[in-house]
Amino acid sequence: MRAQSSATSRTSIAVGTPPADTQAPSSPPSPAAPSPAAGSAHRLGTVQAALGVVAFSLTFPATAWGLEGFGPWALVAVRSVLAAAMAGSCLLFLRVRLPERRHWAGLAVVAAGVVLGFPLLTTLALETSTTSHAAVVVGLLPLTTALFSALRMGIRPSRTFWAAALAGAAAVLAFTVAQSGGALTAADGYLFAALVVCAAGYTEGGRLARIMPGWQVIGWALVGCLPLTVPAAVLALSYEPVVWNAHGVAGVLWVAAGSQFLGLVVWYRGMAAVGIPKASQLQLAQPLLTLVWSVLLLGEHLTAAAPLTAAAVLVCIAVTQRSRS
Repeated sequence: MRAQSSATSRTSIAVGTPPADTQAPSSPPSPAAPSPAAGSAHRLGTVQAALGVVAFSLTFPATAWGLEGFGPWALVAVRSVLAAAMAGSCLLFLRVRLPERRHWAGLAVVAAGVVLGFPLLTTLALETSTTSHAAVVVGLLPLTTALFSALRMGIRPSRTFWAAALAGAAAVLAFTVAQSGGALTAADGYLFAALVVCAAGYTEGGRLARIMPGWQVIGWALVGCLPLTVPAAVLALSYEPVVWNAHGVAGVLWVAAGSQFLGLVVWYRGMAAVGIPKASQLQLAQPLLTLVWSVLLLGEHLTAAAPLTAAAVLVCIAVTQRSRS
């Protein structure tokens, strides 16, 4: 199938070597210059990954908007159904075959973490927490994902990695306790739980993306949740009152189309083109972008601790990215 093969193919560059009698024995071989096509593909991949980061950075402000019109359970169920409708349409149009049975367990982990767990837990947290507070806490997601990846793939990170990861976690924990008046709140519990389930989903999705295109991973996870999300949406809408307003509608449409599906499509495509380390470096900007959106779109007032903690986490993540062994 053309769509699948183009997403998973690898381009190899043949480098010719001159005859042996023309080479200087003492001169080291010069590295091959990348072809213009490879450079163009890398730039396009960087743009796609950056678009994914922008889409994700808007998730919390859009969720806050959505809560102005929908209840938390209805918002999560409706966004999943809408995203599944888009993903299912793409899968049907391109006539993508069902995944092999051996991949179903991994897709279930992706569904539980990315489709259901993270949206539900963060939505419940945002009922009582500000988006800026949530952005700083969830800024630990790359570190949590790296931990799950190390455990799942059998990778042994260096001591520097673990030191930076613990420093980032300590900074977020100190920020959370200080902002919550000396004790963790229920919203903080939701956010920390969201980190765990989302990291598990990201790790398993990254593993499956080596076997099938990344958009198909999230697409099948969304479609597989329909037997749960459709009844949940009907039930939630019947019990939770809906207030039809511009913010509510715009919020649910964005988290469904931008965050839950299209953002992941461009993110996975960009990650495949530039590689996981480069894409992870781009994701460092996500918490800071969310802080900007919380001020511009929601009118929140930031304390000095929020951007400082986000910057500290950014530095810790940058160290972990450079110290993996």
